[in-house]
Amino acid sequence: MRLKHIALIPFVLLLAACGPGGNDKGGKGHGGPEGGMPPAEVTVVTAEPQSLPVSWEYVGQTVGSREVEVRARVTGILLSRNFKEGERVKKGQSLFTIDPKPFEAALARAVADVAAAAARYEQAKRNAARLKPLYAEKAVSQKEHDDALSTEAIGAADVNAAQARLTEAKLNLAYTKVEAPLSGITTRALPSEGTLVSGPNVLLTSVVQVDPMWVNFGIADNEQGRIQKGAQSGSLKLPRAFEVELRLPDGSLYAHKGKLDVADVRVSTQTGTREARAEVPNPDGALRPGQFVRVVLKGASIPNAVTVPQRAVLDGPQGKFVYVIDEKSTAQPRPVEAGQWAGDRWVISSGLNGGERVIVDGVMRIGPGAPVKVAEKPAEKQVAEKPAAQKEAKK
Repeated sequence: MRLKHIALIPFVLLLAACGPGGNDKGGKGHGGPEGGMPPAEVTVVTAEPQSLPVSWEYVGQTVGSREVEVRARVTGILLSRNFKEGERVKKGQSLFTIDPKPFEAALARAVADVAAAAARYEQAKRNAARLKPLYAEKAVSQKEHDDALSTEAIGAADVNAAQARLTEAKLNLAYTKVEAPLSGITTRALPSEGTLVSGPNVLLTSVVQVDPMWVNFGIADNEQGRIQKGAQSGSLKLPRAFEVELRLPDGSLYAHKGKLDVADVRVSTQTGTREARAEVPNPDGALRPGQFVRVVLKGASIPNAVTVPQRAVLDGPQGKFVYVIDEKSTAQPRPVEAGQWAGDRWVISSGLNGGERVIVDGVMRIGPGAPVKVAEKPAEKQVAEKPAAQKEAKK
């Protein structure tokens, strides 16, 4: 029996050395101040509320700010086309010429009619003047006097009518030169030279004003409701006028910025969107009508927004959560509501307060309540946090 007790002594000493936690020095499972595995080293960022710019992006299509159909005002033979199709023209520039000879003849006839009417009117005036003293002496009858006055009035009316026909003839002659009603780019000329143009019934071409350019796009009604709700609650600050940027099909940004021009109050029954229009300068003609672009509305902001890097937000059975470090230097899970993207960061709508430290790197080595040690090197330099948070939030 004594030999048995002596043989058990080394085994008891070994168990005592291992301790109740199974570690050599009696430390706890995650390591602690009494020894065992050291606390996990993590990197953190401090959640600091700040004003965060917000933008919305939509698909839009460019259209000319003005598009005018060019039609002849008179009927005649089209003599010539005086422009190159698809190129810029200036207001008042000659586009087409209609055969002016018939209208020149009509003008000469109108000039002669004015001269004849004026001669008849002068004759009527002289006759009325001669009869006036004779009528006073009762040398002529009342009828003769009244006829003379009527003839004079008719002569004056004939002169006015002839003058009107003369003005019309001058206009018709001027209309044989079809001019550009505005500055812009012409479309294809439809009739060719030698065609009989029947006045306004025939479309000659169109002129599209491309500076400034309009961009039509639609805003979903439910998104419009969220924006208005956020503005009313104060969680979203809207500008007086949205600034507009265009993203071209190749991904590059258009050189000139515009503004939101019109936002319709009506909702389309076909698309469920509210039509909107942006006005963008186009001095060099880089934008063409009918082009598809991405419209970016800028100028809104989220006041006191809290953002964290994307990798700090984890998914759990109950939704998204982050690990924060409490006053005991332990990691505690915190359910959060992540709103929208801000560059490579999440905008946290609720669940985080300003000043709390959020674990970014090292979350895979910890669990709820695990002691942690903050690494000397921060997850993101504070000077780099603000530029990252200033990136526009995309839906």
